Amino acid sequence: MSKKERRRAVVMQQLYNKKLNQREAALELCLSIRQIKNLFKNYKKYGDEGLISKKRGSPSNHQLPKVLKEKAIGLILENYIDFGPTLAREKLKEKHGLNISISSVRNLMILANIWHPKKKKERRVYQLRERRSSIGELIQIDGSPHDWFEGRAEKCTLLAYTDDATSRLMELKLVPSETTWNYMNLTKSYIKKYGRPLAFYSDKHSIFRVNTETIGKDSLTQFGRALTQLEIKLICANTPQAKGRVERLFRSLQDRLPKELRLHHISSIDEANKFLPIFIEDYNKRFSRLAKNPINAHRSFDGFDLDLIFTLQETRYLSKNLILQYKNTLYQIKTDRPTYALRKAIVNVLEKESGEVIIEYKKKSLDYKIYHEQPYQGEVISSKLLNHKVDQIKKKQYKPSRNHPWKAYYPRKQHLSL
Repeated sequence: MSKKERRRAVVMQQLYNKKLNQREAALELCLSIRQIKNLFKNYKKYGDEGLISKKRGSPSNHQLPKVLKEKAIGLILENYIDFGPTLAREKLKEKHGLNISISSVRNLMILANIWHPKKKKERRVYQLRERRSSIGELIQIDGSPHDWFEGRAEKCTLLAYTDDATSRLMELKLVPSETTWNYMNLTKSYIKKYGRPLAFYSDKHSIFRVNTETIGKDSLTQFGRALTQLEIKLICANTPQAKGRVERLFRSLQDRLPKELRLHHISSIDEANKFLPIFIEDYNKRFSRLAKNPINAHRSFDGFDLDLIFTLQETRYLSKNLILQYKNTLYQIKTDRPTYALRKAIVNVLEKESGEVIIEYKKKSLDYKIYHEQPYQGEVISSKLLNHKVDQIKKKQYKPSRNHPWKAYYPRKQHLSL
């Protein structure tokens, strides 16, 4: 007997001994008087056994029909054998019209030896950080190298931008690897679509942060410099747990996205990037949430030239001949103004992803002519002159010491006029 049935047996015994009436027994067991009458009738006829449910041991009236169970298991074995219960349930409903609960799908998969329940490990507890209140206040960005095509193509990296306030997927893009150009291009696309967020939250990858101690603290990477020009704050997390939302996002994406690409017969980066907007829309419907504050924190990018900001930028000094060197190439400035105005001037060199170079002085573009440096060709000499040539090279590299007679100072002799 169960605990509830034993409790009923005690009350029925008191009712039989007339220590309680039917109304008091009903209040004691939280049942109606009609139910008390039926229980008491069975108790007088069969004793304690009359209080045991007759349905015990028989199949539940709420279980799935056998035909539906067999159909669901067959579809899972045929199409979704490596899916988890949640994702398998979604596909059964979307593609096959089978509306079965997640727990029922899980139980069916366990019975069919498809799904093996994992023992929950005791996890270290970290202090929770409250979400930001508005969309666009804090955007978490990261990249995840993974076999996204399950061997049908080479391994690549998925770049993801997710909003901290809503867990909404803002941008996704598959790229060969994490590079400055890939982050610049995706950030430019993000800003054109949504506007400028208040801050980006990333790890300490060298794309986002200068990790060399010998360089000054104020040094910026090319990506960091671009965000500074756009008045977007870049915050770097100390630990992976600090940016847990984007880490958990990638755990879900590594489970869901490869299976979606397989179901849609996608096996290349270009095809996958065309499919990702559809995936993002479906993902946000399932997992995003409303922000506490409905105000959008994104700002307009009017007045910012994104094509110039998202370039590789370095400074150079112009020589007396208005020449500068950048990546083994000489650039001579062409100008109609007097050349002395630009001598020793500091100019900005901007390189686009296409390789096009723009030279700016006081935010104005300068015309230039390119001179490619010729690589030094080795001089051919005979073996008889080899030692003489090495001696000449040695003499060119020799520098006299400070106390060498050549560097001594001799005051001029004063000639007295007679």
